[in-house]
Order: sequence, then structure tokens, then C-alpha cells
Amino acid sequence: MAKSATKTVEKELKTVAPAVRAEGTVAGKLIDLYRLQHFDSLVDKIRTQRGELPLEVQDLEDEVAGLETRMNKLAEDLKEAETAVTDKNNFIKDAKANIKKYEAQQSKVRNNREFDSLSKEVEFQNLEIQLAEKRIKEGKFSIETKTAGVEESKKLYSERKKDLDLKKKELDDIIAETEKEEKDLAKKSETAAKQIEERLLKAYKRIRGNARNGLAVVAVERGSCGGCFNAIPPQRQLDIASHKKIIVCEHCGRILVDDTVVETVSEGK
Repeated sequence: MAKSATKTVEKELKTVAPAVRAEGTVAGKLIDLYRLQHFDSLVDKIRTQRGELPLEVQDLEDEVAGLETRMNKLAEDLKEAETAVTDKNNFIKDAKANIKKYEAQQSKVRNNREFDSLSKEVEFQNLEIQLAEKRIKEGKFSIETKTAGVEESKKLYSERKKDLDLKKKELDDIIAETEKEEKDLAKKSETAAKQIEERLLKAYKRIRGNARNGLAVVAVERGSCGGCFNAIPPQRQLDIASHKKIIVCEHCGRILVDDTVVETVSEGK
């Protein structure tokens, strides 16, 4: 956290100080804050156990939905291609029937003009048959391509659906194992939050939201901040242990507590 952000946190905590003194000791408020952090961290740990599973499930659901849409579209295109080939075959049958009819009429014509007119009709029908046969050939190739596409899509859809079902089961199993514990911890977190003055709670949530690991309140460990691990000057360590005011890390802006606070929460959890 930048120094400007640390100054902002310190400013917020100064405005909280009067309320802290009115409602209880600074030590008491630090204990309440660390207890809240303890419960929130346990909830974070449970959610971390799920890892990327929720996102993986969502991605697979989106992929399966997309594959299903593509598969249905290919099936529709295949059906249209098959219908087009059937229509062209029926057209050829009708055209051949017309040719027979025109050729039969040619033997009964009364003049050359009628004969030429029927000849043109026969020629036109033959050209139409040739064009239809070309379209049928193209249609059959399209059918083969689309059939292969449909089969490939079905196979891929089936594979991804199995992957999705496995991931869902894995996620459901983890949720089933931890759901009750998570709900209990969430309730404890809510109860702990109610014990904290509103502006101090707001500062806690803001710090926690900015911290990558969700830690807003950390203990001093071996003379260093338990959040960013930067060294804390001896005088500042004494100030933290005195519980006269709420102190934040100069480097990351997290609220600092000493072993006394940690032990109190540990014994009472």
C-alpha cells in the first residue's frame, strides 16, 4: 500500500479515536478487530480451498453452451442441405417428365414454329437438369462436410459435458464439506463486526479490500509487519504494545497488534 494510502488510513483512525475511548479501551478494540480478522481469514481459507473451481465451472458452462448452440446450428444447416438435395432430385424428375411430354407433343405439331418452341422447352429443361445435378453434387459435398462437423461437435460437446459434470461434482463436494463451517464462521464474523465502531469497521474493510491476501489486521512477528514483512522500529513496537492508540504499518497501511492481542483472541476463540 502506498504511503499516501497509509496516511489516509491513519487520518481515518484518528477520527475514530474519540469514539474508541468512549466505547472502550484501544486494547479492547484491537482485540475485536483481530477477532474479526481471524474469522474472515478462516472464511478466506475455505474459499481458497475451492481454488479456481468456480471459475473453471463457469468457463466450462459457457463453453458447453457455445458448443450446444454451434452443434444445433450445424444440425439445422445439415437438414437444410439435405432438403435442398431432395428438392433438386424432385426437380430433375419433374424436368424429365416435362421433356417426355414435350417430345411427345413434337410428333403432333402442325408447323415448324410449334416444333421449334417445343425444342426450346426441351433444351431449357435439359439445361435446368444439368444445373440441378451440379447443385446436387455441391449439396452432397456440403452434406458430407456438415455431417463431419456435426459429429465432431457432438464428440467435443460430450467430452466437455463430462468435464463439466466432473468439475461440478468436485465443486459440490467441496461446498458440501465446508458449507456449514463457512456459514458458522460468516455468522461469527458478522457478530464480531457488530462490536466494532462503524468508522473503524469501514477502515478495516477498506484495508482488507486493498490487501491481496485479505489481511487488514496483522501481528508483529520478529520485529516485522505480519502483512508486508517490513521491519518495524523498536519505538513503534513499544507504541503498539502500549495499546494507547491504533497504529498502522508505515509501509502497507495494515493495522498492527502485539502478541497480547493475538493470545487473547486465541484463548477466547
